[in-house]
Amino acid sequence: MGDSRVRSFPANRNAEGLRFAIVVARFNHPISVRLLRGANETLVGRGAAPDDIEVAWVPGAFEIPQAARALANTERYHAILTLGSVIRGGTPHFDYVCDGVTDGVREVMRDTGIPVAFGVLTTDDVDQALDRAGGAHGNKGVDIALAAIEMARLLPAITSPEKTLGADG
Repeated sequence: MGDSRVRSFPANRNAEGLRFAIVVARFNHPISVRLLRGANETLVGRGAAPDDIEVAWVPGAFEIPQAARALANTERYHAILTLGSVIRGGTPHFDYVCDGVTDGVREVMRDTGIPVAFGVLTTDDVDQALDRAGGAHGNKGVDIALAAIEMARLLPAITSPEKTLGADG
């Protein structure tokens, strides 16, 4: 029998030397700025240089995929973060926006190969969104930043192990 060891790609949350773009929706601005603060503080706290983080503000969540694609196409970033919130109202508009932004972000990842961390909250009300933007349920901006770092490290390790960008979780 051959070697039974399994190759593993451990989590690496070291952002040193990585470049990030963050797309943020202005709609529901009080929520977006909290998500952005959590993401930015996490990236910098994990070693990213402030000059290696660029923020693109868009009108609303529906515009996030187009900006994310434009940023990915520049090939300047190791990962892109998307932040915003869609809050349910009394019409089907919520469903259309949620579907559009989700599908659009997925297409950017698929078409460009650049990791895109999905941080668009979809909630029933403002209180739920605030709870997830630094409130009772933490700050999803932090979680999204960690996911972006990890994916920016993982993909090169999978595709070009000899070009792995550092280590340390």
